[in-house]
Amino acid sequence: MNPRRKSRLSLLLLALLGVSIAVGLMLYALRQNIDLFYTPTEVIYGKDHKSDTKPQPGQRLRIGGMVVEGTVVRDPNSLKVRFDLNDIGPSVTVEYEGILPDLFREGQGIVAQGVLIDEKTLKAHEVLAKHDENYVPPELESQMQKVHQPMGVSAADLKNVSEKDQQNMDKFQQHLQQTIDANKAEATK
Repeated sequence: MNPRRKSRLSLLLLALLGVSIAVGLMLYALRQNIDLFYTPTEVIYGKDHKSDTKPQPGQRLRIGGMVVEGTVVRDPNSLKVRFDLNDIGPSVTVEYEGILPDLFREGQGIVAQGVLIDEKTLKAHEVLAKHDENYVPPELESQMQKVHQPMGVSAADLKNVSEKDQQNMDKFQQHLQQTIDANKAEATK
């Protein structure tokens, strides 16, 4: 091999080694910032009910579910809050110290981000309250009513139930009840 090819090959190998080290360091740094998302059932049983996919104590994660009614306990001397979170299965306890979002309440969906202390307890450093996709801020709702009322659009129409649909449903229920009553009267004869 001539010296020119040898120097080109060594430069290529050196560049490849440098890129490999840079990618490795980048992946290592990203690994520390990844928070995996779990539901309470997945925290207890693991993803797809496989015990090898259960999060381990000390692992950073995000957990999403509904706040169980009657479980919110606030410390009167501090901003510490403790509540249970569940989906369709078992509950996980979340401990949080700080100001909760305005939309936080029992029965509401939330996402908590933090560190798993033990199998059923999460020490959260962030709590995000979710709202449904039909949420309309009160200010916007009053503006919409001012604009839509003159156009002949009722509040029921804004909620996807028109007055005409409601009238048709009432007529149908009356007709159904009359049919049931007629059948009962005929059966008793």
